[in-house]
Amino acid sequence: MRSLFKHHEFYLAVLIVLLMTGLNVGTTDFMTLGNIFDMTVSSAILGIMACGLFVVLIAGGIDISFPATAAIAQYVMASYILANGGNFTLAFIIAAAVGSLLGILNAVLVYRLKVPAIIITIAMLNVYFGLLIYISDGEWLYGFPEWFMEGTELLSFTGNDGYDYGLNLPIMALLITIIFTSLLMNKTRIGRQIYAMGGNSDAAGRIGINLFALHLFVYGYMGALAGIAAVVQTQITQSVAPNSLMGFELTVLAAVVLGGASMTGGKGTLLGVILGVALLAILKNGLTLLNVPSYWHTVVTGLIILLSISITALNEKRQAQQEA
Repeated sequence: MRSLFKHHEFYLAVLIVLLMTGLNVGTTDFMTLGNIFDMTVSSAILGIMACGLFVVLIAGGIDISFPATAAIAQYVMASYILANGGNFTLAFIIAAAVGSLLGILNAVLVYRLKVPAIIITIAMLNVYFGLLIYISDGEWLYGFPEWFMEGTELLSFTGNDGYDYGLNLPIMALLITIIFTSLLMNKTRIGRQIYAMGGNSDAAGRIGINLFALHLFVYGYMGALAGIAAVVQTQITQSVAPNSLMGFELTVLAAVVLGGASMTGGKGTLLGVILGVALLAILKNGLTLLNVPSYWHTVVTGLIILLSISITALNEKRQAQQEA
């Protein structure tokens, strides 16, 4: 038990259990199968993007431009599908490729200019979004093929409420992303190098790690996952709006930081990120069920970011004192 108390993830899990218990008492709709299923589907986009941002933060960087990256990937993918047809595999490949290229461009600028990543990516957020609005003229896209609108589903069943449930496209994309990111960060040499670069980039460079290549990889990975999330979002909403994902960066950052990922790099776990996503999803769903006005959701998200960063900073300071 003492070892559990030292882990950030333990406190997140306890908080989630307490929050779920309170919401179950406060509203009769929270613990229903339909609500849990809808909450999981709606948080799939957040979870996919959080996995990408987690990798970037562990590497010691940060990316704020991914909503615009996702929007461009989404628009390119949707335009191609509407004009030429295709399938989900092609849709994911197009969106991931476009997102990855834009992420790699971010990596080149961050590494070559030696400017803080947050400044570069905020600038690129505005550049990408401005170019998208100019090229698309703000036009919405809709009228997708039937196969795209229906999606895909595995292990489907009918619940007691008469509705059909199963592993649909958003949930499958989220699960695959989590599994792949977990294997990448915990079971591969690249994952160990990413942790090393985030912990001490100078030392990592001295032992022969190619820092430029790692920058290209982590920002490209973020871009690719932004593209995958864009396909999921398009399938859920059945339309594409150029500004639909703008402002999403704060929510994703809140989930990752809440999960215990250090803003200075080198520390954090994917389990913590998943718990952070779950906590935000449950909190948002609970506020909605309790009829709390939407603007309070933004206030709560901001407070969570502040609280999470403060707790993480205090834990790092305490650990440093113990090691000294």
